Amino acid sequence: MQTFSTQFTLTRDYLAECFDQSLPHGKNARPNFLFPAFLLATGSGLLYLTDQPQVLGWILVALAVLELIHIRYSRAWWLARQMWGASANSEVTLIIDAEGIQTQSPYSQTALLWVDIERVIETDLGHILVDKTGAQQYLSKSLLPVGLIDQLVAEHQV
Repeated sequence: MQTFSTQFTLTRDYLAECFDQSLPHGKNARPNFLFPAFLLATGSGLLYLTDQPQVLGWILVALAVLELIHIRYSRAWWLARQMWGASANSEVTLIIDAEGIQTQSPYSQTALLWVDIERVIETDLGHILVDKTGAQQYLSKSLLPVGLIDQLVAEHQV
């Protein structure tokens, strides 16, 4: 296998694509409304059914509302955190060779070896590489030649 190398910039659009394509295949694909419902029910119960001071009840209701806001704006909050990070808008070099996939930027260097990749999930706009620990790395199809990942998956029996 020959070495494939390309460069791209970690823009907001690229990070949004990463989030949108990875979310349905992640650990928190569906929001958990049970926790805020439990907080709201417990807080309401403390407010209306007991004669105790109401501070704890209002704190639990406020936490439930805060958790619902977190669920609603999780994408925007994740993107904001990524854009505040040092690696935002930096050049990343992607190298794919016989050993694996490497990314290099001024702030980090990562390597994902082919032997560590457990499975590859194809999405509409890219591929999600899942390693043996369950960690995921997203590669956009816009960065790669057509069929490169399929060829590599076949070669390395992923």
